[in-house]
Amino acid sequence: MPSLRLQQLCARHVGPIELAIDGGECVCVHGASGSGKTLLLRAIADLDAHAGEASLDGRRCSQLRAPDWRRSVALVAAESHWWGERVGEHFEGDINARWLRQLGLPDAAIDWQLSRCSTGERQRLALLRTLMQNPAALLLDEPTGNLDQETTYRVEELLAEYRRQRGAAVLWVSHDSGQIERVAQRCFILRDGRLAEEERGLPCR
Repeated sequence: MPSLRLQQLCARHVGPIELAIDGGECVCVHGASGSGKTLLLRAIADLDAHAGEASLDGRRCSQLRAPDWRRSVALVAAESHWWGERVGEHFEGDINARWLRQLGLPDAAIDWQLSRCSTGERQRLALLRTLMQNPAALLLDEPTGNLDQETTYRVEELLAEYRRQRGAAVLWVSHDSGQIERVAQRCFILRDGRLAEEERGLPCR
């Protein structure tokens, strides 16, 4: 299973970051507002300028075309980007109807106008759109931030299933200590531009 590795990764006030996430592992990161959590994810996804290196299964980001890297190491942003009027315009090929229903959305959602979708519906559709690309690593920026508790559990279950079945490495930014306890094998706090690992069984602050 491919592992995601960061070596001396730096972006603005974040870094240098050294981190290895094994395939099938979920690592959570939390920290104060403005600490650089989103900046870190965007640097790994090669969306912002950065120094250092990220690699997936030994393949370095700097050696791949940006679209190829971003398809393999996919970022689900807190606010997703949409360009067409209909949901279906943003998907390639057949939709995984089971995943759609698992996210609490009806089959008809693929034909919805984007203008009628709530923030939470767009968030789930953006996650589905990303999973349909079959990435080997997932970068998740508070993917349940706008969801109720029941729907949050649905998303967590789908991501756990995807991670186990595909052997995906997952880096998940979350502010919810309960969620971190449920989904993470390891937990880090981002403070002063550096990652510090926290002991399991202790509340993430």
